[in-house]
Amino acid sequence: MTYFDSYRESLTSALGSIDLDAVSALRQLLDTARADGRTIFTCGNGGSASTASHFATDLLKGASSERDAKFRVIALTDATSTISAYSNDVGYDIVYEEQLRNFIAPGDIVIAISGSGNSENVIRALQFAQSEGAHAVALTGRDGGTLGTVATLHINVAEQHMGRIEDAHLAICHMLAFSFIDNES
Repeated sequence: MTYFDSYRESLTSALGSIDLDAVSALRQLLDTARADGRTIFTCGNGGSASTASHFATDLLKGASSERDAKFRVIALTDATSTISAYSNDVGYDIVYEEQLRNFIAPGDIVIAISGSGNSENVIRALQFAQSEGAHAVALTGRDGGTLGTVATLHINVAEQHMGRIEDAHLAICHMLAFSFIDNES
């Protein structure tokens, strides 16, 4: 078996471990947020930051373009100058929490993505979201880390390899976005 065969086999197993009931629950939260004009915030670090930004784009453009019902989505990861200012002046652990302080309202959704589940800035973002009456959603890998215990809705990819965790997180985001794109005109 080649490395590529092994990777594909392991990725297939990781994808098979996704709790589709939890994904469906998140889809319902997203649908309700859209109907109620609530805002969806996404965040993460590294590859997870890229997934957070990608997911926001899929909801803003793909699932909203040329439709009457539109998603209100902000990828907190995309505020580069704000992130660098807080990181430099205060600390990286508050870069998402501080942005949320300016925008969040009860009923909004914060989706924090972390392969390890132990990134302090996304943990603090979810803790703050809960304190403000928002939904706190985590996409994690491995054992879920602290982030999984903080979330009110936790979707875990029980895989150790960061690449496969990130692959599966993107697949979950695509499942969600395309469930709105493919199932609505």
